Amino acid sequence: MKTCILTLGVLALLSTLGCEDLGTPSGEQRIPMRSLTSGEQALVTADNTFGFKLLAAVNKEDAGKDVFVSPVSVSMALGMTLNGANAATRDSMARTLEFAGLTQADINSSYKSLIALLTSIDPKVKFQIANSIWYRPDLLVEQAFKDVNSLHFNAEINSLNFSDPGAAKTINGWVDRSTNGKIKEIVPDPIPRDIVMYLINAIYFKGTWTYSFDPKNTRDDSFTLPNGSKTTCKMMYLKGDLRCTSTDQVQAMDLAYGDAGFSMTILLPKAGTNIDEFAGRLTQEQWISIVSGLTTKEAELYFPKFKLEYSKKLNDVLKAMGMSIAFSPDLADFTNIDKRGGLFISDVQHKTFVQVDEEGTEAAAVTSVGVGRTSIGDTFVMRIDRPFVFVIRENHSGTILFVGKIVEPKL
Repeated sequence: MKTCILTLGVLALLSTLGCEDLGTPSGEQRIPMRSLTSGEQALVTADNTFGFKLLAAVNKEDAGKDVFVSPVSVSMALGMTLNGANAATRDSMARTLEFAGLTQADINSSYKSLIALLTSIDPKVKFQIANSIWYRPDLLVEQAFKDVNSLHFNAEINSLNFSDPGAAKTINGWVDRSTNGKIKEIVPDPIPRDIVMYLINAIYFKGTWTYSFDPKNTRDDSFTLPNGSKTTCKMMYLKGDLRCTSTDQVQAMDLAYGDAGFSMTILLPKAGTNIDEFAGRLTQEQWISIVSGLTTKEAELYFPKFKLEYSKKLNDVLKAMGMSIAFSPDLADFTNIDKRGGLFISDVQHKTFVQVDEEGTEAAAVTSVGVGRTSIGDTFVMRIDRPFVFVIRENHSGTILFVGKIVEPKL
């Protein structure tokens, strides 16, 4: 069995923005960052709270396995989808995403400003956020839905014939480019016939450690697995003034990237702790307590190199978290996407990549929300605007009484 990776990528970044400054490299001065607006702070709190609940839910399904999720990617993809939801569907999605108390305008405007802030916060770290929406040409997408996601999420809006043999390649090519080649695809090929829209978020992160690990100090070492057996790993070593803290339950260390606008916070529960139980109990309140306790002191760190590609279908996870109505063909209401109705969330796919070595960290995440259409939206349409044939028959015997051809209808 493998251990559960607790580094939540962008989640840690968002938390540091919402709390006190976690420190800068000694002797260096960072450009002061603006304070978060009340709306941004509320959104960060919502995203982080959702993130720990998402971790617990995913961890429950993948107990004893590696887990790596990007809560902000999932939240952003579903946040775009939320603009198309109505009534009870919107309410359940908002509660699940911890958006209760926030208006749709608050959510949209805060995401817009946070995207701008996060992607420009540290010139020494590469951090990209990309959003896109793809839909079949016969879907009558409301202009207001397209406009709000284009304006606030910088989403690319594309009408695309999903039946075309190259449709999946087109969407997956966007994913590949948006993650610098770390995630190659997110939608299946061919695209299922009942899928009429994809809403996709892609995140890419590459940061070098502020204090790098010297490769000369990396050694083969042992790593204890949850079942008590041991395996071999490449263990890196770092000594210096580092931000860390310790309680009777957990040790924590914060490693900065670049100009310290980004960091990785490592949580190591005390020996003998079941890692699945630890991950499942972690909350936003506990996280804030740990982060606020970080102080700079001389410390040594032994940290294994690792690389992980993770993939998870989130349908059941999100249903269990409270938004099952959005997945119901009979109950979902996404009439803010298409007034004709008949739309529901068919599939939520999440893929991540992370590699940690002596130089730094490279990570990527993609979340796709596939919107399906019921038979209500598949109404058969026949337009008699060219020559036709017609038959008049007796149904019981099947006798044809009349047959005709019309090439020019006249009165």
